Amino acid sequence: MPIRHARLADIEPLGALLDGYRVFYAQASDPHAARRFVARRLEQGDSHLLVHEDDDLLTGFVQCYPLFSTVRLARQWRLNDLFVAPEARDRGIGRALMRAAADQARAEGVHQLTLATGADNRVAQALYESEGWRRNEAFHHYALSLDGGRRHAPSA
Repeated sequence: MPIRHARLADIEPLGALLDGYRVFYAQASDPHAARRFVARRLEQGDSHLLVHEDDDLLTGFVQCYPLFSTVRLARQWRLNDLFVAPEARDRGIGRALMRAAADQARAEGVHQLTLATGADNRVAQALYESEGWRRNEAFHHYALSLDGGRRHAPSA
């Protein structure tokens, strides 16, 4: 599958995919803000952003953010975003993007990947588990909103 690192020339189509991802998580559509967010990630290089391209069209993306585990004394990445355009689903693109992210992490010496998904997102959970991901039963994860109470989608 044609998966590659995102580049600045991808801002328009990648912004549209990111907007679709946000809408999936019950956020209001805001293509301009999505493009701006993608542009910042690419300009700052603070995430690992891979895209699937099919006939010069971006059909999906995966985005990982670097973290560190103090307990393990090791690097880890949070697979924060995985999205495939609705018209491109059921072709193995999400699986291919996940594998590409894992391969990239291994190549960079990352010890562990983590992710979170909606408790009701059974399709995604089945994909993750089929790829060897295991639900963390040892820890509860919490979030604290620092933006004055604006509602946001759960961290995914």
